[in-house]
Amino acid sequence: MATPTIRLHPNDGVVIARVTILPGTEIAPGITATMRIPAGHKAAVRDFAVGDPVVRYGQIIGFASAPIRTGEHIHTQNCGMGELALDYAYGQGVTPTAFFPNPATFQGIVRPDGRVATRNYIGILTSVNCSAHVASVVADAFKRNPITGHDPLADFPNVDGVVALTHKTGCGMTQHEPLRILRRTLGGYARHVNFSHVIVLGLGCEVNQIGGLMEEQKLAGRLRGFDIQEMGGSRKTVLAGIDFVKEVLADSNNVHREPVSASELTVALQCGGSDGYSGVSANPALGAASDLLVRHGGSVILSETPETYGAEHLLTRRAVSREVGEKLVGLMRWWEAYCEREGAEMNANPSPGNKAGGLTTILEKSLGAMAKGGSTNLVDVLEYAEQVTKKGFNFMDTPGYDPVAATGQVAGGANLVCFTTGRGSVFGCKPAPSIKLATNTAMYVRMEDDMDINCGTILDDGESVQDCGARIFEHMLRTASGEQTKSEAFDFGGAEFAPWVQGATM
Repeated sequence: MATPTIRLHPNDGVVIARVTILPGTEIAPGITATMRIPAGHKAAVRDFAVGDPVVRYGQIIGFASAPIRTGEHIHTQNCGMGELALDYAYGQGVTPTAFFPNPATFQGIVRPDGRVATRNYIGILTSVNCSAHVASVVADAFKRNPITGHDPLADFPNVDGVVALTHKTGCGMTQHEPLRILRRTLGGYARHVNFSHVIVLGLGCEVNQIGGLMEEQKLAGRLRGFDIQEMGGSRKTVLAGIDFVKEVLADSNNVHREPVSASELTVALQCGGSDGYSGVSANPALGAASDLLVRHGGSVILSETPETYGAEHLLTRRAVSREVGEKLVGLMRWWEAYCEREGAEMNANPSPGNKAGGLTTILEKSLGAMAKGGSTNLVDVLEYAEQVTKKGFNFMDTPGYDPVAATGQVAGGANLVCFTTGRGSVFGCKPAPSIKLATNTAMYVRMEDDMDINCGTILDDGESVQDCGARIFEHMLRTASGEQTKSEAFDFGGAEFAPWVQGATM
């Protein structure tokens, strides 16, 4: 029978409750709970004076803000942030990657330029919010009617769909970094391997002019653009968009799947709606799967810079060069200055749901979140939506907000997304399929229509992190080969497109 608590590291001063623990329950040898400890939350296994560091994962997650007695519940009422001195030890943990001699394979779609797709969509992008509705009308013309059953794509079984990716910006913005970020994001989607053909619809008078987008992102020959004002209005633009899709459908459908190396996979690593189990089950299991993919020659992208804050010293040790490590630390300094400028603080990141699930500080959340990145060397640190060019474990600067973070990763070339959740996030990210990993069995059972993999078996059945990671890796290969995910079955993935908006709205 499993013990009621989990102790992650011998030096930890806390244990994690597997289930809700009542007073008098033994939580460690010779130690009993003195109060109710909610599932996923922390209980003290030693006394803490005010200012004492609280350790979980063998790392500091906060400092006692009030005296804590052995057996008590540790959370926001008695634990908070404090001064943290981190040793970055650049590159000291770098080790050679043990690549597999015969990489795994999946059934991929090989494009004419040699890149490999996991899905086959036709994309409709927008330069500005003003063209969003028109783009959606075009895409809706190719959706299956749930009442009549009519499917405009019935004769094109190899086309996964026509998707409009709309956003709320593109004008009323400064023409410096905010515009560059938007254009880099749209350029990444325009070039994305999972799109066979792409058009972009604009209004005509916006800051983000289609011509400027195409020139800056070198999209000539890849992207066709229509401005509503030049086309003569919304109706004519919709008809032109529909004609474009009809024109390319046969060519888009002319694909087939064939065995390709797992090295062609670039996987976005995401977590959202985290709980106290995220850093125990799903995140480290995804980290084990990430290590497998890297050893098979593939790439992974960790992101969410504010949710790596306080744990970056564990990544700088794995940086292949001091330059790569210092770039990551530089991101942390930028985010500190950004929060100060905006009157916010880094510890504001854990959401109410995170805290209800047992996470107390951003340090605790970060240490659990970074486990998704596994243990291989950090090969590159990327700007938001920057293209991945190096095989292996990459880090991309993004906010912690999941749709914005994942949008940047997919723009950077991710052709698959793995998303862990403890509270139950629902999410998709077209054109890349999104695999949802539950941290605990109770939530998996409650939301089984949304969850693809239950990692709660690590807590319930004693499955090892490595075995769970192997299950995730095999699921990655099946999904990349065309197996539908739960979010795809519910048609998630269009509305979640959310480029990072910076700067003033004018």
